[in-house]
Amino acid sequence: MPDAGVSEKVEGFRFRKLEKPEEFRQVAEVERSVYGPESSGLAPPVPMQRALQDNGGLILGAFADIYLAGATASTLGWDGTTLYHYSLLTAVRPEYQNHHLGTQLKLAQRDEVLRLGLHEVRWVLDPLSSRAASLHVRRLGARPDRYYPHYFGQLGDAVNQGLETDRVRVVWTLDAPEVERRVGGQHPTADEDRRRWDRSSPIVETEPGDTGIRIPSAVGEPTEPSAHLEIPFDLALVRQHEPAALRRWRHAVRDAFRIASDLGYVVDDFAVVSPEHERRSFFFLTRSPPGTADRPPDPPT
Repeated sequence: MPDAGVSEKVEGFRFRKLEKPEEFRQVAEVERSVYGPESSGLAPPVPMQRALQDNGGLILGAFADIYLAGATASTLGWDGTTLYHYSLLTAVRPEYQNHHLGTQLKLAQRDEVLRLGLHEVRWVLDPLSSRAASLHVRRLGARPDRYYPHYFGQLGDAVNQGLETDRVRVVWTLDAPEVERRVGGQHPTADEDRRRWDRSSPIVETEPGDTGIRIPSAVGEPTEPSAHLEIPFDLALVRQHEPAALRRWRHAVRDAFRIASDLGYVVDDFAVVSPEHERRSFFFLTRSPPGTADRPPDPPT
């Protein structure tokens, strides 16, 4: 693909591989700015970053002058049949999170992985994070394919403290036609999302809690070929105003993904829909024809 300069896509920032020890050290600073001082160490140590950068891995940064505003780190992965990149970290300092740096970092990563001759990137995300789903599933076209309950065990950072660390694995097939469309800015319209939501069967039922924030009330089997699976619109607001609902959300979404997988449904999109003028977040799922779903093995418990 053309070697277009990603740095031109966001005015005032440059996107490139990290080169110097002082640049590698800033990656941990970026992580702590997002996850707090008790960060769980997603950023590799400086010697490991240097080794990854020189041996098939990628440490990419978004720079405002010499200041590292965001970074992404990935390494080679192999599952016995496919060689791919596994993304360890993508983080943007809070003061830069309205500059679309997360999107541009992933696009820079895509360019570099394709340049290496590979065609797939994988990583995990929190299925309760609407922000993460909006970026990775909606904008980039990555697709969740496995659910891992309590994947990392207990973590003490500001983002994960007090919440079981369930994750979904996503697979980003870099040169797939749908990915090409998504990264090119082609997405369903708000009206198309609303029509799909109208004809889809719910897996997670929710209702407003005492503070007006939605909480799960029931989980059930979908009855239509198209289904939707609700997650919190803003997880931070749930944590702040309905902390007792965090565990309910975690277990409801865990049960919903298991039901969907057992019945052959796969996630193919994510959208924010506004029925009755209330913004709500949904994964969209489609039921695969019998015998065509490549169902992964059951996740660890």
